Amino acid sequence: MLTEIRSLNEECGVFGIWGHENATQISYYGLHALQHRGQEGAGIVATDGKALKALKGEGLVNEVFTQEKLGEMHGHAAIGHVRYATAGGSGIENVQPLLFNSTTGSLAISHNGNLVNATELKGHLERQGSIFQTTSDTEVLAHLIKRSGYETFEEKAKNALSLLKGAFACAILTEEAMYVALDPNGLRPFSLGRLGDAWVVASETCAFDIVGAEFVRSIEPGEFVIINKDGVRAERFAYPEERSICTMEYVYFSRPDSDIDGINVHSARKRLGIQLAKEFPIEADVVTGVPDSSISAAIGYSEASGIPYELGLIKNRYVGRTFIQPSQDLREQGVKMKLSPVRQVVKGKRVIMVDDSIVRGTTSRHIVNLLKEAGATEVHVVISSPPIKSPCFYGIDISTSGELIAANNTIEEMREIIGADSLSFLSVDGMVQNIGRTDPGSKCGHCLACFTGEYPTNIFPTTVLPHEKETVR
Repeated sequence: MLTEIRSLNEECGVFGIWGHENATQISYYGLHALQHRGQEGAGIVATDGKALKALKGEGLVNEVFTQEKLGEMHGHAAIGHVRYATAGGSGIENVQPLLFNSTTGSLAISHNGNLVNATELKGHLERQGSIFQTTSDTEVLAHLIKRSGYETFEEKAKNALSLLKGAFACAILTEEAMYVALDPNGLRPFSLGRLGDAWVVASETCAFDIVGAEFVRSIEPGEFVIINKDGVRAERFAYPEERSICTMEYVYFSRPDSDIDGINVHSARKRLGIQLAKEFPIEADVVTGVPDSSISAAIGYSEASGIPYELGLIKNRYVGRTFIQPSQDLREQGVKMKLSPVRQVVKGKRVIMVDDSIVRGTTSRHIVNLLKEAGATEVHVVISSPPIKSPCFYGIDISTSGELIAANNTIEEMREIIGADSLSFLSVDGMVQNIGRTDPGSKCGHCLACFTGEYPTNIFPTTVLPHEKETVR
């Protein structure tokens, strides 16, 4: 996935393990499998039952962790995190897991998603005397837990989670237990696995495959799972609401070898490509996909259309992160460094270029130009999702409609901007039906907000907040 240059980024990935003597090392491999979900920072917090110890930094997983440092992190349990900065911005202080120490016990939190009522909750807590050390909305949860009027940690955590609005898949670690929770709409994927006698949780099942764990089940919306020396126990902090998993997890974010609620991501993307060929048959000589997330859809389009699939674009996997370049010219040069056309494949050919989405349009324009400079006579762009017209408030870094090309232009205007000979987008119904979810309702358990502008939660909620030293029960 070209996350750095395509400007569509998932917030982060979460990993956790309880009951294994090599918990820290396994967390490292788990985070490595989730690296595509965030490249700005990584961290691990481990416990030996007596204390929590953190190791984190800015950069990629293999940049932050060394064998020497990991060897100093002893413990039977750990939670980890890879981050792409959206809410709260960048900076080492915002790299998770966030660790909090107090006289009544320590806790660490890893969070995937975005809270739509974080500002409201933070203002309430500050008026009560809380002092925040980060700009991350994740810190709000720690303060809510510590200020809760309930007696046990489990009750405090469930009470705090019930006040959160938006998208959150959380792993919370203390000296005694690991706690796992998913928001009532299930906006983010989260799974539970087993590694021998140890329990594992991860944002994607591909992390289980890497560490040798067996998938057990998905974490349910509104569920609160307690994992400790006594095993696993599932409770609820909220009643589940209409399932609304982020559709872009299937279209773009997740690794092809991951399964989300029993649906393989590669297979879902291939079906989207097949549907694209049905909705938009095009006369051409070759089909190619933009690496990596669009390859599966391109294969599907090729099979359904009978037009041969070829590697028309090659990704250079040894180029650094180009999103940090300070000027647009340098960022555009980064596109050429990241992608190279295969001239002998596209020269003199009518090319169908399959991509998963168009956000701002700049990268699509550059890729079309690359293909035409390599000799393609025509470039037809087909997108395996509908136009992205609305901002996301649940953890993807598209916060305003002004930055979205589809929100401000017709499809024909977009075609002209990117320089394609034709431009086609998959229909909403075609996308939903071919992903393959069986949840009841017309949306089949999907969040379609960025395509339709219909949000599964109130994005400007009024939260029922506890008075000082009181607890909502």
